[in-house]
Amino acid sequence: MPEARVFCRGVFAGTLTKRAEGLYCFAYAPEYLNAPHCPAISVTFPKQATPFESPVLFPFFFGLLAEGEEQALQCRVLKIDERDHFTRLVKTCAVETIGGVTVKEVAGS
Repeated sequence: MPEARVFCRGVFAGTLTKRAEGLYCFAYAPEYLNAPHCPAISVTFPKQATPFESPVLFPFFFGLLAEGEEQALQCRVLKIDERDHFTRLVKTCAVETIGGVTVKEVAGS
C-alpha cells in the first residue's frame, strides 16, 4: 500500500495512503492532534482523530501538483504516468511546495 508522510511547516502532521482498492486516506498523527500550537493542514482537513477518506486524491493534495508543461516534464524525467497522481505527489512535493505542506514518500511502500 503506497504511503506518504505529510508535514506542515516541517512538523510531521499525518499519513496519506492509497489503499489497494484505490481509496485514499489521510490521518493526522496523534502527537500532531494533541499539539495545540499545530494548525490544521488546510481548512478542508480540520484537526480530528477520524481519518479522511476519498475515492480520488483529495483536492488539497492535488493542488500541490504541477500542471501543464511542468507536469509533462516531471512525468517524462521521472517516468511517471501522468494519471498516477499519488506517485507524482510523493516524487515531486517533498520540498518547496506552495504553502507550508510537504509530502514525503515512505521508503518501501
